[in-house]
Amino acid sequence: MIGGVRQLMLLSSTLTVNNRYNYSSWCKVSRISAGRGAAAAELRSPDLVALEYADLKLEEMDAQVEVGHVRIRQHVNPLSSSFTVPVPIPHWKQVFNDSTLPLMVDIGSGSGRFLIWLAKRSPQHNNYLGIEIRHKLVKRAQSWVKDLALNNICFMFANATISFQQLVSSYPGPLMFVSILCPDPHFKKRHHKRRVVQQPLVDSIVKNLSPGGQVLVLSDVLEVALDMRGQFDAKADQLQHMDNVDASFICDAEGWLSTNPMGIRTEREIHAEFEGGQIYRRMYQKI
Repeated sequence: MIGGVRQLMLLSSTLTVNNRYNYSSWCKVSRISAGRGAAAAELRSPDLVALEYADLKLEEMDAQVEVGHVRIRQHVNPLSSSFTVPVPIPHWKQVFNDSTLPLMVDIGSGSGRFLIWLAKRSPQHNNYLGIEIRHKLVKRAQSWVKDLALNNICFMFANATISFQQLVSSYPGPLMFVSILCPDPHFKKRHHKRRVVQQPLVDSIVKNLSPGGQVLVLSDVLEVALDMRGQFDAKADQLQHMDNVDASFICDAEGWLSTNPMGIRTEREIHAEFEGGQIYRRMYQKI
């Protein structure tokens, strides 16, 4: 179903073009600043994040939320005993205004800005669920949702490895999109078992995804991206890479998507690209 991602996101080409235009403008500012010596320090990646998500006006709400300084990328051990108990299944009719709408799940939703941006643009057509293992981030994201009066998005404090299956299998509507964006890399080999993308989770995603549904994975760490890619590529009998489904999805010579297809970059993408890093993206569609 080529139109699946179009139907889910409902992101117009105008939004994508505007996003690219803004990014080009920021790059131009960066190049100009770089030529001015000390003035270059005035441009920081948090400033670019604020610009990318400016229309949400979240910074204006932060002063009202007593969560203190929240780091976007903390190391959490998902194998600790406090994270091994599945979360209770919610009453979905109380979570969303219409619990039969197509669902997008963002695993490791971080601050929540990315998912909130999507939810605000599709209030009547899709529901959005962010699963995050850091409680302070969930608390702040939920306060933003409340302040924005959005009834098609919810953030849950949970370990996706433990709770994903029971959450999505209980949801009344179809699961149409799953994203895993810049997950914690857990670099040390002995910590690889802490990575969120493990075989049971991959199996559960593929099992519960509706035909035509999509999976987007990306990372600024090549080793992590290759690990995720290998596990989803292994499901070739059930998943197709998007460039084989829709020619508008352009890949480089190594098979990585050239741009984020969602119409806006994640915060980590902005930080990494600002520092000169590369983002490795793969997107799949269920047959």
